[in-house]
Amino acid sequence: MARSKKSSKKPGSKPASKKTVEEIVKKIKESRAMREREVPADEPEDDEMPALEPSSRKEDFPRIEDEGVPPLEDSEEEGGDDGEDDDEDEGVPSPSVGAAPPSPSEKAEIPKELEVAAMVERTQEFEPIAERPASRHKVLDSYTFLSEAIPVEISILRKEDFVPIYSISIPGIAGGTKLLLETKLRAELISDVKLDITEILDPKKQQMVKAKFQDSAMRVLGRNFAQLPESKMRILASYLIQNTLGLGELETPLHDDFLEEVVVNNSRDPVWVYHKKYGWCKTNLRLKNEERIYDYAALVARKVGRQINILSPLLDAHLPSGDRVNATLFPVSNYGNTLTIRRFSRNPWTITNLIRGKTISPEVAATIWLCVQSELSLVVAGGTGSGKTSFLNALSGLIPANQRIISIEDTRELTLPSFLHWVPMVTREPNPEGKGEVSMLDLMVNALRQRPDRIVVGEVRRQREAEVLFEAMHTGHSVYATLHADNAQQTISRLVNPPINVPEENLDALAGVVVQYRQRRKNVRRTLEFAEVQKMGKLNTIYRWDSKRDVTVKSGNLSSIANTIELYSGLTPREIDAEILEKVSVLNWMVKHGYEAVNEVGSIVSHYYRDPEEVLGAVKRKAKWEF
Repeated sequence: MARSKKSSKKPGSKPASKKTVEEIVKKIKESRAMREREVPADEPEDDEMPALEPSSRKEDFPRIEDEGVPPLEDSEEEGGDDGEDDDEDEGVPSPSVGAAPPSPSEKAEIPKELEVAAMVERTQEFEPIAERPASRHKVLDSYTFLSEAIPVEISILRKEDFVPIYSISIPGIAGGTKLLLETKLRAELISDVKLDITEILDPKKQQMVKAKFQDSAMRVLGRNFAQLPESKMRILASYLIQNTLGLGELETPLHDDFLEEVVVNNSRDPVWVYHKKYGWCKTNLRLKNEERIYDYAALVARKVGRQINILSPLLDAHLPSGDRVNATLFPVSNYGNTLTIRRFSRNPWTITNLIRGKTISPEVAATIWLCVQSELSLVVAGGTGSGKTSFLNALSGLIPANQRIISIEDTRELTLPSFLHWVPMVTREPNPEGKGEVSMLDLMVNALRQRPDRIVVGEVRRQREAEVLFEAMHTGHSVYATLHADNAQQTISRLVNPPINVPEENLDALAGVVVQYRQRRKNVRRTLEFAEVQKMGKLNTIYRWDSKRDVTVKSGNLSSIANTIELYSGLTPREIDAEILEKVSVLNWMVKHGYEAVNEVGSIVSHYYRDPEEVLGAVKRKAKWEF
């Protein structure tokens, strides 16, 4: 470092009136150096950070979350060897090598303005990266899962913030290794794999493409990490493939079954997630820039044959896993590009799942089961995120295996037992030229020509769709659909008023309304109401949830549903009550033995339809069911 010339001014003289910022900073650092000489090496001052050993500086890579934070500068690196600042440094005392430490009187002569500047610099330099005391962090929960082959550790922390922190840690991959994988090795992998872009984007060839990338990733890692065990190499290969074919750092939370949403608001804010237990949480992930968000949105769009750009800044699509994706671009979203991913449940909801989670009581579930068995049409209503589609999936699993089912959705979300006679259909958006659109109405009209026994509709939004839906009910088809409404009365109001505008005379084709409710204060989902629809759309509420006691109470008796079942099945009201009690015992038995998989529940229900005595015998003996 170029030494400054010795000042001719005596200590304590008034400093020059005009000083540059460089002079002030240099004086600050020199005054610090003077104080450091008086502090023993094993007792650093509180506001000083201990220096790293040279070996650790050379080998340690910066952690990913520390990117963008400038390193603390050492005083030896300030200035330069060109000597241009020698004249500017006059008046600033500089200690020479080997000089005796300054006396206390000399330390006291440091100008007061420099002490203030030192305080300001110290605040700016240390506060943003200082860790808060550990006592302020409360661990609410922690668990592990596998993101393909990558082990992931999750901690839910309560810090001095309004929402919990969803902290992601990958113990097998250090920060420096991540940096190497995402740059040099990723480029090597892309050049090593010989595949056409059409093959990579083809959903039907997804497994073949992934297998080729896996083989190439192992070869690339073998060349760069020859001594690494194969188990560790497979972890790195999975991480490399996720950052090449997938959504990079977003792939990790997308493999957590406790999450419902993964949200990117912009590149400045952290990634948010919606946890099934803790609600909205901030994560320790942050996408690098707005271009990275756009790249992920464009990747999703290309895989479904669409595009997102300035002219078309909105995207609704889905991932190969079935997860729904919504993306918007700046300036439509003022703060930056956004990405919202609603996870598709890897373990589809069944009626026993809902009973175990106290979403619905066994009595209400048994009553709805009787309606499904009796081929009565139902509407599942509720607000956004209340669990309408999940309940529709559970309800559809109660359909007999000897009947044909046609499901119609905007995005594939339903998953029924594999042995059912089921034809899933999805709508299609128009291409950039405005051609090729397949609407919900097109699919509903087409479904009536496929001789369905049951029609399952994702959501009813428009008048023409509702007209076709009620026409299907009147022609002998059982229909199950969802609708946005907060209670049973509001459901009827939405059906008979614009934009749906169904005549009240047609509503008696609908047997009942199931209302799902999400209480955000307690973060729970419950079946709020089950009501039967009578003549001219009048309602008879049979069950209602009591929010104070968190129990479902019976508020009425079956009337029009009981009359319809008695008319077509010959069951008396007493026999209907006995049927419901019988089904309650079967449901409780399934919950007790943990039969919650979609194929397990579907198999027992289908056996019950074929030979009820066999199932009831196992229930009475409290025996396990052999699949």
